[in-house]
Amino acid sequence: MDKFKKEIAVKIAQVIKLRPEEMESYIERPKDISNGDYSFPCFRLAKELKKAPPIIAQEIVEKLKDEKIECVERIEIIGGYINFFVNKEELAREVLTNFYKKDLNGKGYGSSDIGKGKNIVIDYSAPNIAKPFHIGHLRSTVIGAALYNVYNYLGYNTTGINHIGDYGTQFGKLIEGYKLWGNEYKIDEDPIGELMKIYIRINNLCKEDEKVLNNCRDNFKKLEDGEKYCVEIWEKFKNVSLKEFQKVYNLLGSKFDSWNGEAFYGDKMQEVIDILEEKGELKSSQGAKIVDLEDEGINTPCIIVKSNGSTTYATRDLAAILYRMRTYDFDKALYVTSYEQVLHFKQVFATAKKLGLKEKYIKGLQHVSFGMVLLPTGKMSTREGTIVKLEDLLNEAIERAKKIITQKNPNLENKEEIAKKVGVGAVIFNDLSAGRVKDEVFDWDVILNFQGETGPYVQYTYVRTQSVINKLGKLPQITDVNFEKLEDRYSQEILKILYNFGEILEQVTVKEEPSILSRYLIDLAKAYSSFYNENKIIGETEEIQNARAYITYTTGKVLKIGAELLGMQMPDKM
Repeated sequence: MDKFKKEIAVKIAQVIKLRPEEMESYIERPKDISNGDYSFPCFRLAKELKKAPPIIAQEIVEKLKDEKIECVERIEIIGGYINFFVNKEELAREVLTNFYKKDLNGKGYGSSDIGKGKNIVIDYSAPNIAKPFHIGHLRSTVIGAALYNVYNYLGYNTTGINHIGDYGTQFGKLIEGYKLWGNEYKIDEDPIGELMKIYIRINNLCKEDEKVLNNCRDNFKKLEDGEKYCVEIWEKFKNVSLKEFQKVYNLLGSKFDSWNGEAFYGDKMQEVIDILEEKGELKSSQGAKIVDLEDEGINTPCIIVKSNGSTTYATRDLAAILYRMRTYDFDKALYVTSYEQVLHFKQVFATAKKLGLKEKYIKGLQHVSFGMVLLPTGKMSTREGTIVKLEDLLNEAIERAKKIITQKNPNLENKEEIAKKVGVGAVIFNDLSAGRVKDEVFDWDVILNFQGETGPYVQYTYVRTQSVINKLGKLPQITDVNFEKLEDRYSQEILKILYNFGEILEQVTVKEEPSILSRYLIDLAKAYSSFYNENKIIGETEEIQNARAYITYTTGKVLKIGAELLGMQMPDKM
């Protein structure tokens, strides 16, 4: 809750006899800081009060002279806007004492219980077994993990699901390829690499020979029916794939509450078919069973059962919705995948309505789409073999970080551990620094750039705060902080950014957009760099040193909290 905004809204409501909640919704934060900390546009009252906005502004300010707002040091009028400037000492006291209370109780500044009693399910990462874990999967993995962390931090009961792609026609293809050429490949030595070669080869053969493609489709039907040979091969593919995936998850620090993939819903799809059948929603079309969605404004029908009797990706997603609804009673179910699947999820969510789900669950279904990762030559393709393995990218990032660290600080201890935090952090932050809907062109120099507005810059700023605290030897108590000593421009800029931290985290969940937090961390790091360059910290009078040391400590903690919510680890030295 924004305490200052609420105080201002209450006073305005008192003098014009309207509801505080409504006034609070009108109050804005000016983009130009010279226009104050809060701005109240009187244009929205013009119709109701039947007066020009500048006149309304003048009348409100006149009345506020007798109704002093404790947190405000001055008020200005510009046209139809009333601009409020928060008292500098009050801002410092509010931020630092609130931080102290949270820090003392181990809750973490910016945390809250707004999510108490609400259940969030996040479906993210979801690589396909028997295929390389490539940089196209990075976005889903890190966006989903960041959302998972932030929702948890705000008190939601959050469940992270890795809906592994372990079912579908592609496995029919792999089984056919394995039948034809399995002995030619050293699968035990390089499982994913060799299986990928088989997949590319069988995929090319399917383009040339319709009979082979039909054999592949039949293999998947046999897999669904539990045919022993197909199941055994499929299980082998799955086990070796998960072992390889875990190497990448270990590097990223990724964890999940559930690994239930598509195959988990194999015995749960019939219920979906039966319900749709009973409700008269299933129609026959060229031997397949479909749901017509034109009444939902979608021209493409949702295929539930293919003409050969096998199910589809959509059928499994519908079964998963029913299972997650019953198991987690979700308020939100987020699906973090590329925008290529926009139509798929429109179809699935529209079909879910026809299953008779309660409105709560239908409203909770959300596709959190993101842009593609493209090569300079175009889109990546497993079938064509044009991919960049995520493990290779992360290891390359770590090596580059190690070289830079060795050049700049050759005597640094634990170089390997620090290089891992910096290299992986650079990759994660790069992915989360831009809006998720934008496409990214893969470029080593951009992704692993350690200069400018990057993850390493945020980490370096954090390390600088730790260096200051370590040189002091002892952090002052909050009771030793004179808030009047933090009224300079550079301290105030930091304090205003710190004050907004909780609101920033809430915005991340409202917009499902981790880049809001990334941008915030860059702004905080920049503000601290200016503060550090312009203000002497150690060696000043005791009062000034204590105040500046405490704001340094608070900044470092918030940088660390924010970075860890994004999935980054913070080194103590660089």
